[in-house]
Amino acid sequence: MSPLREHLRDTFWFTPTVGLVGAVVGAVGVLLVDEAYVGWLQESGDYGTVASLTKIADDARTIVSTVGSAMLTFIGVVFSISLVALQMASGQFSPRVVRLYVRSRITKCAFAVFLATFLFALLVQASYEGETDPRKVTTVPVFSSGMCVLLVLVSLGLFIAYVNSTLRLMRVSHVIDRINRESMRVLDRHARGGGPGPGADALPPAGSEIVHRGRAGVLRDVHIARLVRVARRHGVVLRLIPRIGDYVVPGTPVLAVHGGHRPPPPRALRYTVSVGVERTFHQDVGFGLRQLSDIAQRALSPAVNDPTTAVQCLDRIVQFLAAVAHRPLGALCHCDRAGTVRLVQDLPGWTDLVDLGLTEIRRCAVTSPQVTRRMMAGLDDLWALVPAGRRQPVERHRALLAQAVARTVPEAAERAFALVPDRQGIG
Repeated sequence: MSPLREHLRDTFWFTPTVGLVGAVVGAVGVLLVDEAYVGWLQESGDYGTVASLTKIADDARTIVSTVGSAMLTFIGVVFSISLVALQMASGQFSPRVVRLYVRSRITKCAFAVFLATFLFALLVQASYEGETDPRKVTTVPVFSSGMCVLLVLVSLGLFIAYVNSTLRLMRVSHVIDRINRESMRVLDRHARGGGPGPGADALPPAGSEIVHRGRAGVLRDVHIARLVRVARRHGVVLRLIPRIGDYVVPGTPVLAVHGGHRPPPPRALRYTVSVGVERTFHQDVGFGLRQLSDIAQRALSPAVNDPTTAVQCLDRIVQFLAAVAHRPLGALCHCDRAGTVRLVQDLPGWTDLVDLGLTEIRRCAVTSPQVTRRMMAGLDDLWALVPAGRRQPVERHRALLAQAVARTVPEAAERAFALVPDRQGIG
């Protein structure tokens, strides 16, 4: 997927802007069709039809005027609903789930069509003439009025879809499932985009390093195709030093150049590294686990006290870890068309992902037997699924969980109950 396309998905202005431009182009085009149609009737001498259309246009003007004024109010109501939904989702789940709303195609399309309908109605309303003589009238908005009514019908359909999408955003189960599906897409994208390869120790000695000269921010993604082309052109191997999701400041080394006679010029590497104010799903393997962990921690806080939500988060965390249990992690290599490695990207290892998904939840869950039982079941499942070389982090978390429960729960019976594996928590 193109980084530009991914960045546009993270913005809210692009799709509504396209809708406004489409409304202007569509209005001009349909009005030209109206003008050509009236001209054809006048040339054929059918002035009776022109007179009838002029009378119909008076009624259509009332409809279009009503649509224009009503759509503005409609947009204000929808915007208010959006703000309330965002505030509730951010307060109950995590501030990072707001980006799910921003990336929602239904939401963007709904706002784009609403704004386009409003602008289209204004342009059509401005095209009405006061002339009633069928020999002198130049245009009668016939097709444009019908198009305006069609846009209203489309807007009503999108409004129903938008309300349904917003209600799903306010339900934690759908939010968790959406995060999990996005995380799985990232894994599949990495599997298609590259393969396992040598780490930094297996590469030739680094001849130089390319430092970050842009603004400070979170490393969101890199333009893999462009970096591979630059490396092939200069006969080098580039290695991304920070991980996706790291915070970089100006002067931080971001690319190490291995092999070759001279490093690529800075101009060739311009716009290959993108930083922003927050992490994204595009190339960040661990961002989904970060969000699921945040939601679970908030659910386990004394102010919320919702262990069932934490159990649902653990379900998806175990699913994600099981999906990467047999995948090569660490270094991801991207090759050129000849099959030569040109870019090495550092990914989180198995231990990093297990710690990211379980550590903070484990520390918050010791007083909730529902969560500890689900975590024990998940750890047992992962121990059985992963290769023998990856069982150490799983065993460590199981031992730490048992120790934390032993320190916190004084009664022996309660401790034994809290450590019984149960995939439903308390099924």
